[in-house]
Amino acid sequence: MKQDVFQAPDYYRIDDLLTEEHKLVRDTTRTWVKKEVTPIIESYAQKALFPKQLLSGLATIGAFGPYIPESYGGAGLDQISYGLIMQEIERGDSGIRSTASVQSSLVMYPIFAYGSEEQKQKYLPKLASGGLIGCFGLTEPNHGSNPGGMETNFKDKGDHYVLNGAKMWISNAPFADVAVVWAKNEEGRIHGIIVERGMEGFTTPETHNKWSLRASATGELIFDNVKIPKEHILPHKSGLGAPLGCLDSARYGIAWGAIGAAMDCYDTALRYAQERIQFGKPIAGTQLQQKKLAEMLTEITKAQLLAWRLGTLKNEGKATSAQISMAKRNNVAMALQIAREARQMLGAMGITGDFSIMRHMMNLESVITYEGTHDIHLLITGMDITGIAAFK
Repeated sequence: MKQDVFQAPDYYRIDDLLTEEHKLVRDTTRTWVKKEVTPIIESYAQKALFPKQLLSGLATIGAFGPYIPESYGGAGLDQISYGLIMQEIERGDSGIRSTASVQSSLVMYPIFAYGSEEQKQKYLPKLASGGLIGCFGLTEPNHGSNPGGMETNFKDKGDHYVLNGAKMWISNAPFADVAVVWAKNEEGRIHGIIVERGMEGFTTPETHNKWSLRASATGELIFDNVKIPKEHILPHKSGLGAPLGCLDSARYGIAWGAIGAAMDCYDTALRYAQERIQFGKPIAGTQLQQKKLAEMLTEITKAQLLAWRLGTLKNEGKATSAQISMAKRNNVAMALQIAREARQMLGAMGITGDFSIMRHMMNLESVITYEGTHDIHLLITGMDITGIAAFK
């Protein structure tokens, strides 16, 4: 089995900005990824299978709801710790990080922020421990970048609601125990609903034939006259701002996670360039390869500083949605460009499963689209600085 010899770049001594707790959380996650993820992930990606045995480990290292208070089963960590966990997991694989992101930011967060005390007590400890796995239903077949146009709806039937509609491109859907689903009531107001597996009329067909996130389970959520108890509605926030608040948390985690993928590609390319001999010397000694490596490290360093500053703003409750959009857009685009350059440096070897680069590249093609596309995030920044929405 190939040994994981990854070493993280820290050109600007960003470790000096971290607390001892931050570094302990990061190093614990890094050690787990080296032991449990990287030795198996290429095989699972090749077979397009999700390694379910990793779920218990993700729970053990605190990757499920790390910023949720300990009273509800979380680790009670700050936002920089959450970011570092996402960075290290995505260094292993974007799909595994997606599972942790969905569980934390799109399932546990809305229940914690918008749920009743009874809902928090019922679901959060089990989600934190991995006893329950969740998914998040917002995107629909006809509504991606415009979630406000959703067609999924629920109607009041007296002592219960009836839910109808469909969601797609849902991470964790094929095996999730619970789904936080967003649907419109009869007045057109968007509400969050907790749907449990086993409810009659609720099915989760799996999405196949993906070239990206192959080690992640993706599916649909189908609701055919699903009877929903009234106590399953999230009571404390409604409207489109409710699911968008969840997406802010997920996008923040992605801004950190993408750095992990970029660091892995950079580290792989650097090692290969130092070992690959052409024309009598390592290719690391040629100008063009040094240019690529220097530019990779520069962009990683900029992304690290951007994520760290955003994390401090999140901890202070000052981070805006637009700031989160900027970091998600910049850091994912950075990681994808580094993956492409690193692949070229490895030549034909770069397309094989002997190295992680091509898998990262394919994964990042999804990451640059989900939780808001590259272009939509640009327009969010444009709206923030001009006051004019270009996508309405």
